[in-house]
Amino acid sequence: MTIQFEPTHWLPSSTVAALSACAIALSAPVMAQEAYPSTDETLDWTIAFGPGGGNDIMARTIIDILTKYDLYPGDVSAENRAGGSGAVGWGYLYGQDGDPYGISTTSGSFVTTPLQADTPWQPEDFTPVALLATDDLVLVVNGDSEIQNIDEFIAMAKAEPMNIGGTGTVNVDFIVPTLFAEKAGFEFDYVSFNSMADQTTALLSGALDAMVGNPGEILGLIDAGELRPLVFSGQSTPDALGDTPTMGDVGFDIGVSMPRGLILPPNVPEAAQEWWIGTMQKVVDTPEWAEYIASNTLTPTVIYGEDFRTFLGQTKTNFESVLKSVGAIE
Repeated sequence: MTIQFEPTHWLPSSTVAALSACAIALSAPVMAQEAYPSTDETLDWTIAFGPGGGNDIMARTIIDILTKYDLYPGDVSAENRAGGSGAVGWGYLYGQDGDPYGISTTSGSFVTTPLQADTPWQPEDFTPVALLATDDLVLVVNGDSEIQNIDEFIAMAKAEPMNIGGTGTVNVDFIVPTLFAEKAGFEFDYVSFNSMADQTTALLSGALDAMVGNPGEILGLIDAGELRPLVFSGQSTPDALGDTPTMGDVGFDIGVSMPRGLILPPNVPEAAQEWWIGTMQKVVDTPEWAEYIASNTLTPTVIYGEDFRTFLGQTKTNFESVLKSVGAIE
């Protein structure tokens, strides 16, 4: 609605100001921001790694819960945008600056990739929703390998360097075996992959000596005897891994975990951030989320909003220190 006035040279200035304010107020509904989220907008969910990996599993678990409990009113389109240890996917999200209908899940690469690549973004640039869990890695060999336990692996690796596979380049998959090897006194060659499926195929075909992965991603192959777990990087071994020792159990605790969280593009409206925080509080209270945490051997670690941004900054500082200490970055 627009209100037009006749020339006001004859009106007192106070009256002109009052009429102007009235006009603005009457026109405000036209300019009012649409309530979030809109059922007319499709949520563009970026998964920064290939299908089947930990990032993919977490994203699709959240989407399934949102759908089952009608927590998101519109359509959700999830797309795997793999490449560059997450740089492609998160770079896409970064390009959605200000758009509250872009979203993504994070992993260790979200922190480490900007440390070793010339990305235009840093972890703290995005709008933080929540840290939802942390996870740790298990070192495995082919089920047909002559190596039966971690002591034998260390002994053989000291005699001749092994090649160990992981998802991404200079990220947690690299940091964990690097710190473990440094403490245990052996060397290895790191081989990076864009997806867990590719590196698992390489290990099963004999192209790798060993690999690291989240237990939840490869538990089926472990249970089937196709992969043999040797050591776990967390503080306590999940029941699913039986009597597999931790790195601390064998004297080489490394104290590194992978943060898994949810982010929106930079500079989205605060109302969208608050909506997602409230929604994720509902998600983490569902039995499906509890099952996801248990079956993927994750540690529930929930931090919301700006506290998550602070956590990301601190984690980046810690990871940067580790990578510099081993010469992975300058």
